Amino acid sequence: MHMLQSGVPFNVIALWLGHEKLTTTHRYVEADLAMKERALARLEEPHTKMSRYKAPDSLMRFLQTL
Repeated sequence: MHMLQSGVPFNVIALWLGHEKLTTTHRYVEADLAMKERALARLEEPHTKMSRYKAPDSLMRFLQTL
């Protein structure tokens, strides 16, 4: 975990541990809060407008018949 926090690439850690597949290494590694914060800081806000879904009247009528 300390190597991952220090910026060592995940595939290098897997090789050092002698794992043939990266999925084996995933069992032993979990991201801590600081790593999650850094990952979220690299994201950009989406350039879309969020709106609430409003079902059409025809769908609402159908659902009421169920």
